[in-house]
Amino acid sequence: MGAEFVQLSLTPILIGILAAIACAIPGNFLLLRKQALIGDAISHVVLPGIVAAFLVTGTISTWPMMLGAAGAAVVAVVMIEAIRRLGRIETGAAMGVTFTTLFAAGVLLLEQTDTSSVHLDVEHALYGNLESLIWLSATGWTSLWDPAALADLPPELTRMAVTTLVIALLTVVFWRALKISTFDEGYANSIGIPVKTIGFALVIVSAVAAVAAFDAVGSIIVIAMFICPPATARLMTNRLEHQILWSIFFGAGSAVAGYVLAGYGPLWLGSSNAVSAAGMIATVSGLVLGVACLYAPARSRVTAAGH
Repeated sequence: MGAEFVQLSLTPILIGILAAIACAIPGNFLLLRKQALIGDAISHVVLPGIVAAFLVTGTISTWPMMLGAAGAAVVAVVMIEAIRRLGRIETGAAMGVTFTTLFAAGVLLLEQTDTSSVHLDVEHALYGNLESLIWLSATGWTSLWDPAALADLPPELTRMAVTTLVIALLTVVFWRALKISTFDEGYANSIGIPVKTIGFALVIVSAVAAVAAFDAVGSIIVIAMFICPPATARLMTNRLEHQILWSIFFGAGSAVAGYVLAGYGPLWLGSSNAVSAAGMIATVSGLVLGVACLYAPARSRVTAAGH
């Protein structure tokens, strides 16, 4: 069973964990800035950016996809601001119009262009490709030290590992600026922190996390992990440092539990078919958030204060 686990399940689980962490870290700051729906918007708007990048370059390699997604994120931010100002409507409504329009445009592009040869279609965009990211060259745990076997690792694992590491390093390097500008924008401006630049950079980093995870896990997990683990962590503590760690724990735990339940849950219930790993991971993260809303320490304090 060890050899089978390493070959068939280890890399999908690791990719799911890394995708959850990469989305949860910037998701904390978006949540605290009351911009959580930007993560949702990014998850939608990267689709037309990815499709456009493929149509222009003819390849689904990393850099064209990331540049296309980043470009789509920038377009979305500009559209949101333009609709808000010209239409004189609230930001939430402008965001809803923008990301549904761009996502619909992405779906239309997928349906009207020949992308099936590279496994880029609507189902793939929504549910990802997590179950198929297996490590065929692995023969057991010893393959972790075998250079020949390691060379055959799914490229999505390397991409997600690098993306997660870069996001973590950027968060550490710009921690002070992120923290101050998130909690007190006026004070941040007064001491020379470029608040608008920090906010724009946060959107770009979120877009990079989204596109890196998009191919492997689809938009469903990306949307869930931008919001659910940070929101759950927020109910556990009032300290930002602890919130980041809690969100990583909840994101990684949801990825592992969701993947296991997707494969074995139906079998335990007497069914012979598995369900989507991406969908189950998102479901587990939502259920964890629901439990936290009822029983987390911060929720208890809020309830006590209300009485």
